[in-house]
Amino acid sequence: MHSMPTLFVSHGAPTFALEPGRAGAQLAALGGILAKPRAVVVVSPHWMSRGLSVTATAQPRTIHDFGGFDPALYDIEYPAPGDPALARRVADLLQGGGWNASLDAGRGIDHGAWVPLLHLLPRADVPVLQVSMPHDLDAASALRLGRALSPLAQEGVLLLGSGSLTHNLYEFRQGASQEAAYAREFAHWIRAAVRAGDVARLAGALDNAPHAARAHPTDEHFLPLLVALGAAREPLPVTVLDGGIEHGVLAMESYVFASSMPQLEGVTA
Repeated sequence: MHSMPTLFVSHGAPTFALEPGRAGAQLAALGGILAKPRAVVVVSPHWMSRGLSVTATAQPRTIHDFGGFDPALYDIEYPAPGDPALARRVADLLQGGGWNASLDAGRGIDHGAWVPLLHLLPRADVPVLQVSMPHDLDAASALRLGRALSPLAQEGVLLLGSGSLTHNLYEFRQGASQEAAYAREFAHWIRAAVRAGDVARLAGALDNAPHAARAHPTDEHFLPLLVALGAAREPLPVTVLDGGIEHGVLAMESYVFASSMPQLEGVTA
């Protein structure tokens, strides 16, 4: 079984499904060169729970967990299968890592999972599972969660931490007319720390990075990056996908952590 990389993906607004832009093209290019994974396990801030749960349905439904957007978004389906047997394996790994994990046989996949997967794996022919984010997750426990999931990479499973490199919903809803400088400055600081493999710096980013409080008024869209870092376990070479700034304030930057990967011509930074 081939080893898979670990990804952090900025999933942006739900409209990313209809307006792929540069970030969508990058994910499509990445999907074209990756070996086909056995499955994808997604950690998304759009499923937060009291404890820790793993989707265990054979055919998860597509959840349209948003409102007020283009009606066409609600017609999109991502009919990827689930994998109940793998869900049990994931729960066992989490239990072994000290987490009290349970299986959820009714949960579908939220837009933090299916929107980026529309571009990365558009055929929807790879099983998709989700692991919830506990409400009390913080930087240290997000890294620990990723470490518990790290053996999956050697089993051909692609771990995807889906969040957003910047996520100020108030400013997004105001409709910025031009790119906000703070979003780019915050993204550049994070990129430098990721490239340096500085896990400690990234764990403290929301206290120390420039404009952190504005980039992330709440932390749930940043923590999937730390889950991905934890799953990588040790500093690995990183490929940066600079998807630009959408809607003036949403940095669409993504990272691929892999020991080796072909160059993605024209889409890396």
